[in-house]
Amino acid sequence: MAIPSHMQTMLFDRPGQPLRLAELPVPTPGPSQILIKVAACGVCRTDLHILDGELSQPKLPLILGHEIVGHVAALGPGAESFAVGDRVGVPWLGSTDGTCFYCRRGEENLCDDPHFTGYQLDGGYAEYTVADARYCFKLPAACSDAEAAPLLCAGLIGYRALKLASEPLGGKLSRLGIFGFGAAAHVVAQVARAQNCEVYAFTRPGDEAAQDFARSLGAVWAGGSDEMPPEKLGAAIIFAPVGALVPAALKAVRKGGVVVCGGIHMSDIPSFPYDLLWEERVLRSVANLTRADAREFLTLAPQLGVKTTVTPMKLHAANEALERLRQGELTGAAVLVP
Repeated sequence: MAIPSHMQTMLFDRPGQPLRLAELPVPTPGPSQILIKVAACGVCRTDLHILDGELSQPKLPLILGHEIVGHVAALGPGAESFAVGDRVGVPWLGSTDGTCFYCRRGEENLCDDPHFTGYQLDGGYAEYTVADARYCFKLPAACSDAEAAPLLCAGLIGYRALKLASEPLGGKLSRLGIFGFGAAAHVVAQVARAQNCEVYAFTRPGDEAAQDFARSLGAVWAGGSDEMPPEKLGAAIIFAPVGALVPAALKAVRKGGVVVCGGIHMSDIPSFPYDLLWEERVLRSVANLTRADAREFLTLAPQLGVKTTVTPMKLHAANEALERLRQGELTGAAVLVP
C-alpha cells in the first residue's frame, strides 16, 4: 500500500472557531501503533462539545473524530494484533495507564490518566490517523465503512448506558425511555427491542420527523420531552445534553426506576423536589467505555441485526455536518468520508 507524504485534514485550532482544511504530514506509527487509512469517521455530539469549548482540555491544534473506520496501512514496532490491509475501528478510548486504582479493578473507563481519540489524540477527520493497536477493534463484516462508524461511540456508549440502566433491575427491563433520539438512541432502541423491551422515545417538542424515525425503529410511543409517557418506565436514558430533562425523566420512571445520563457534557441540572428521587429511584451517569464493552457490543450488534442510519458527507464538509448535528437536522448520524 503506497503511503503519501501528506494528507488532508480538517483542523481544530481553538474553541469557537470553525474547522479549517489543512494539509499535514502523514503520521508515522510509534510503538504498538498502527497507521490507518481512514475510510469513514462518524460525527459525534462530543465533537461539538469540544468545538464549543465545553470540554476544555483538548490538545491544540487537534484533529477531531473518534468513530473511525479504516484499513491498516502500516505497523509500528510491537503492533502485532493486526496486519496491513485489515479493517479496524478506533473508538473514543485511546489509551489508559493500566496501573491506577480503576484500571486494576477492571474499570479502565474511569482511568486516572486516559487519553481520548479526537481530544488528547488526533482523530479521524483526516485521510490518515495513528492509533494504539491495543485499543482498536475488528468490525462486523456485514456493515459498510460508513454504517460501522456510529457503532464506535454512539453504539458503544449507548450499549454501556443500556447495561447500567438494566443492571439495578436485575437485567429485566420491560420499558425504556430514551430522551433525545439521535445517533446513540437509534442504535440503543434496536438493541432494546431485540431484548423484548418496549421503547418510549422523547424528542424536542414538535419534532415529528424524529418521532416518526423512532416509531420506524419499533418505539411503541414517541412524543415531546414535555410530555409524560402512557406507562411508567423501568428506566430512562438521557442522550440530549439538557439538564432540565433529569427531573422529567425521574418523573417518568416508576418506583425503583433508573435514570442514566448518557452524555459527556450536560447543561446544569435544575433543582427538583426530593419526591422525584425518593422511593429508591436511581440517578447515575455513564463515562467512556471499556474494551470489554466494545468487544461485547461489536459481537452482539450483528447478531441482533442492528442497522445504522447514516448521512455520508465529504471530509471538507465537516463544518456543515457539525452544524446540522447542532440544529437537529440529521436522521441517525453524519459520517465523513475522505
